[in-house]
This record gives sequence, C-alpha cells and structure tokens, in this order.
Amino acid sequence: MKCVLKVLATAGALAFAAGAQADVTYENSVKKLIAEGCANCHGKNAPTMEEFKKDQDGFKKKMKGPRMESYQDVMVMVNGSDTGAIMRRLDDGTGADGKAGNMYKYLGKNDADRAKNLATFKEWVGHWTLKRKKDMSEDELKKIKAPEK
Repeated sequence: MKCVLKVLATAGALAFAAGAQADVTYENSVKKLIAEGCANCHGKNAPTMEEFKKDQDGFKKKMKGPRMESYQDVMVMVNGSDTGAIMRRLDDGTGADGKAGNMYKYLGKNDADRAKNLATFKEWVGHWTLKRKKDMSEDELKKIKAPEK
C-alpha cells in the first residue's frame, strides 16, 4: 500500500512540475487579480450593484464602481442581475467591435500582463460574451461557469 501511495504522490508531483494546473477558480486565481487591479475603486468601501445603479454619476465622480469584494459581488456582473458586465468591461476589443472595455487597462501593467490576466478571466468565465443578460439565451447562460473553488 505504501508503495502505491508513493507512486501516486510522485506521479502527481511530476504532473504538477510539468505544468499541469488546477482549473481556474475565483479563489485560486481571479480573487487575486481583482484585489490587484480593481480593489481601489471596487473594494469593500464601494457600493453594492443596487446602490451603484441608484446614483451611477455620483459614484463615478467619487471613482467608485460596484463592489467586487466577494465572489457573490463579482457574480452579479458575471452571471447575475448584470450578466456580462465584467466581460464587456474587461474585454480587449479583439472581437466584433474592436473597442476595448473601459476597465481592460487595469488588468495589468503592460500588454503581456493584460493579455495573460484576460486569458485567466476568460478561462474562469467559460463563455465569454459581450451580450447583456436580456440578449442571452438560456443555453448561453448555462455555459458561464465561473467556479468559486
């Protein structure tokens, strides 16, 4: 039994060393990216989405956007009442309209960082779309994965 466990542990270590990576989740990847690039305006002192919608202009003047402090906060913009908002704002513009989202520039310090971090967000979301919830089919909504853990 010890020999089998040792072989399994060694195989797991080799797979990890070879670049095998765990699935991208909010906890292991996205939370850190949000903390590094978004927390100044979307942190714990930011309004909830509901509060933000009541006074968007006022909050924008204060450099505050909807709160992204927790998984639940972020999911409002991924697959909740404001589905697709995070995708539209973080998109690099290589799609249909050629225009980057207004928050794309905060994904990193340079083009390489932004591309890498956008790829992480895209992998996490699963179904990257610039559509608003009202324009999405049930099948499209089901394709959004964005796992927490």
